[in-house]
Amino acid sequence: MSDDARRPGDTKPPPPAAKADTRPPSQDVVVLGPPTADGNGVHVLRAREERLETGELRAIAEGKPIVGEVVTLKPRDDNPRVCDVQESYAAKAPASHKGPAKVATQAYREGWDEIFGKRRDPSPRDLN
Repeated sequence: MSDDARRPGDTKPPPPAAKADTRPPSQDVVVLGPPTADGNGVHVLRAREERLETGELRAIAEGKPIVGEVVTLKPRDDNPRVCDVQESYAAKAPASHKGPAKVATQAYREGWDEIFGKRRDPSPRDLN
């Protein structure tokens, strides 16, 4: 008798069938391109959040600053040059304004006024 055949009165459920991977493909995908001019990286095309981005993929080197994001790539079985991306570290967003940081907080301004006094309107006698 085969394993798939059930006996009358057998209440044991049949074994579950092997399930195929039903997860949708990753929405963050990289296509690997040609090597960079210096040979230390590879050009990439990245599709995520309904955007296309170009960039370079380089290995992390000790003592060198991290520029951009740190990602882990998982090549797809059907095409190893197409990889699903898992982001490990995202760089901080660029500053929302140009120039140095704005450090004049309300407490700073109050301290300034306390030390140097508030500006007063010039009276007509203060003018020439």
